Amino acid sequence: MQTIDRDSREYVGAEITATVQGQPYNPTSDPVEFAFTAIGRRPDTWHQGGWDGDQPLPGTRTYRAQLLVGPASTGPTLTAGRYTVWVRITDNPEQPVIAVGQLTVT
Repeated sequence: MQTIDRDSREYVGAEITATVQGQPYNPTSDPVEFAFTAIGRRPDTWHQGGWDGDQPLPGTRTYRAQLLVGPASTGPTLTAGRYTVWVRITDNPEQPVIAVGQLTVT
């Protein structure tokens, strides 16, 4: 779980591992979006994120998706509370929606 201050502007990230027919797949050419919901709720508002480079994290097959959140950012400004972090990746034909963790804003 990540924690940020409500006045902070920083990246919220999600580690993504993708496969196609059982083989590792680089998803960084696919659009990625983030949503933040109250715990137990489903997303209805999405924010365009991006990828932290086009290579997997060192020693893994995992890529990092990210979104800048906070005041004066391209993403949302979140009030204090706990949120479920969702990621939606658009590929063809799939569009997985994944709850990737929780974020606490203090």
